[in-house]
Amino acid sequence: MDDSDGDSKRSVKRRRVNGITRTESRYSSPDELAASSDHEAHFTRRPSSVTQRELADHRRRSYKESVSDESPDELDHTIHTFYRGAKGKGRSISRDSSSRRMSIALRESRTPELERTYTQYRQKMVLTGHRRGVAAVKFSPDGKCIASCSADATIRIWETASGKHLHTLEGHLAGISTIAWSPDSNTLASGSDDKSIRLWNIHTGKAYPIPLLGHHNYIYALAFSPKGNMLVSGSYDEAVFLWDVRTARVMRSLPAHSDPVGGVDFIRDGTLTVSCAGDGLIRIWDTATGQCLRTLVHEDNAPVTSVRFSPNGKFVLAWTLDSCIRLWNYVEGRCVKTYQGHKNSKFSITGAFGVYGGGGQAFVVSGSEDGALYIWDVSSKDVLQRLEGHQNVVLGVDALSNQELLVSGGLDHTIRIWETVDEADIQPKEEIID
Repeated sequence: MDDSDGDSKRSVKRRRVNGITRTESRYSSPDELAASSDHEAHFTRRPSSVTQRELADHRRRSYKESVSDESPDELDHTIHTFYRGAKGKGRSISRDSSSRRMSIALRESRTPELERTYTQYRQKMVLTGHRRGVAAVKFSPDGKCIASCSADATIRIWETASGKHLHTLEGHLAGISTIAWSPDSNTLASGSDDKSIRLWNIHTGKAYPIPLLGHHNYIYALAFSPKGNMLVSGSYDEAVFLWDVRTARVMRSLPAHSDPVGGVDFIRDGTLTVSCAGDGLIRIWDTATGQCLRTLVHEDNAPVTSVRFSPNGKFVLAWTLDSCIRLWNYVEGRCVKTYQGHKNSKFSITGAFGVYGGGGQAFVVSGSEDGALYIWDVSSKDVLQRLEGHQNVVLGVDALSNQELLVSGGLDHTIRIWETVDEADIQPKEEIID
């Protein structure tokens, strides 16, 4: 292993949690929706088995546990439409003979309907500048900018259309694991290993004067409410905080989990929040009261590292360390789809929803530990495409369906933008921007 690889491992987004032993099973059936969270008392807090020295050696978190194999869940109904009036497609090309064979195999496995409507993605450009692994990448809601954060303790803002570097945001004292855009695209929130959350003015590149302080450990996950007046955060301290953005104060502290919180999100109307953690639990919260309305847990109880609501608000998508991504109907407490094919047993990897076929069909896109991006049809669970380009683990992926773009970042220090391509245009295209 060369020095750059060693540096990447020290600077990765997620930390390991080793030596976890579960002597009793978690709840296998969900709570009743709108019921109280009395079951919280049944979960004891697990003392950390990782020393502070070990934690300091990992700038990003990864969880490592023994997990069992799982076959995909089968469904007796189709998924609801995820977007209204949105357009989106997708496409890519392989770079060598082995990837071409993979593409042919994937194409042959698709149904004729999917083959007619899905347009592949290919790599458009590579953005460089971060000195360590890129932990997260996000399109701004207006689609004009891309934000990336890294274990090098910086955030970079890029112009989506050209890849031009606009700002470097500096101020955190340690690696940055998570970022979130405000709905108006004017403010960016960032969470760092220095235990602080900062808000940034995107137009000036300057931080607001008052940071959000309250967590006692590394910040792993952030999400703005749809109105932009609240922020939800998840931390290695196992807590979920709801913040008043205007006053920079904690509105509510949720005793969420018994392991580090890996992901948080708001539903589209802001009435619910969701959190997940290495304890294998996904919790749905009433934003107004802080009440736990539902606890979701799969029978395999694999650590859950990332979570997000579907755009229509009816489902929750969760990434777990058994190389599965599960779609939950959280009202019924059922796992309705399982997406497989990627590799994910160590790092916390994220992804996104997108649309194709003129907006009539939805896909899920995710990073992978084999350095590729995977795209699945939401309904059929077919792998629509495997995108190659990164030279190491892909940690973060986001989709901008109305412009038919994807963005990804990983441990190779690069950000890559992917675009759809016409069937006639089959040649690789790559532009490297520093």
